[in-house]
Amino acid sequence: MSGKGAEPDGPAGAPGERGGRGRAEPPPSSGEPAGAGGAAGARSAGPGCDTGPAAGAAPAGATAAGRAPQAVDPDVDLHVPGQRSEATGRALWGTLAVVSAGGALGACARYGLTLAWPAPPGAAPWAVLAVNASGSALIGVLMVLVSERPDTSPHPLLRPFLGTGVLGGFTTFSTYAADVTGLLTRGETPVALAYAAGTLAAALAGVWAAAVLTRRAVGLRGGRAAADTAGAGAGTASGAGTSAGAGTEAQAR
Repeated sequence: MSGKGAEPDGPAGAPGERGGRGRAEPPPSSGEPAGAGGAAGARSAGPGCDTGPAAGAAPAGATAAGRAPQAVDPDVDLHVPGQRSEATGRALWGTLAVVSAGGALGACARYGLTLAWPAPPGAAPWAVLAVNASGSALIGVLMVLVSERPDTSPHPLLRPFLGTGVLGGFTTFSTYAADVTGLLTRGETPVALAYAAGTLAAALAGVWAAAVLTRRAVGLRGGRAAADTAGAGAGTASGAGTSAGAGTEAQAR
């Protein structure tokens, strides 16, 4: 076997021979896997040597199947080039405009409701609780309609206007926190605790119930169940046919 540094016409040096020009490197130990030396050499390369990514390494953000990264948010996900453009240029100003307009409308609606239903002295501001509960329910309805229906493609500004703008301005966390603090300051601890817990429970229950009812109203759950049932039935029929064919072939043999 020719040595690593031997010339084409030079004699082959014996393994372990120090003076031979064709001295061969000692073979790797039995516990060292093949290619370990090359990997170690690549890792020990100098800072100026770029060995590149490892073979077979998936790019950052890619899925296990090698597909492009999927959108995380239905409005703007900066990892998706098509949606990244929504946060730049005229699209950004359009989004800011509809969010501002929707926020003004939602805040005015909440203010009008609190004027029509003022909180009596010593009582919790139940109007704010009703605002947050109803607003959360409407957010549940909106999210199902704009992001879960496969047969619709809503306008890109619909959710920023209605969700972030109108419903974001209609619901309020700052007023809710200020009301709880005010009740505690006046020594109305039971009312403050009931108001704090009641708002949280009503908001969570409202968004969950509204989403469930909206899915049933537009037939999302029924459609998926029917599709799953049809797929299961097709699989069962295919399995039965395969079994019957195998039995017939076995009898023929």
